[in-house]
Amino acid sequence: MAAPSIVHITTVGERWDLIAWNYYGDPTLYSAIILANNSIPISPVLPAGTQLLIPLLQVSPAQTVNLPPWKTAS
Repeated sequence: MAAPSIVHITTVGERWDLIAWNYYGDPTLYSAIILANNSIPISPVLPAGTQLLIPLLQVSPAQTVNLPPWKTAS
């Protein structure tokens, strides 16, 4: 069974770290997005219109303070 994820379509100028910041509130978590999209070439800036899977990360209840709802999915 595939890990739960959501779809993100890139816009002009988006980068892996900015997408991680947008979804996870932490730009250093970009590796989770890269691993979920291993067919997408790694480049400093992603082409507009690229479809990415954004995995829902598992966090402990103590880490859920002020987190967006998609990061707290079980």
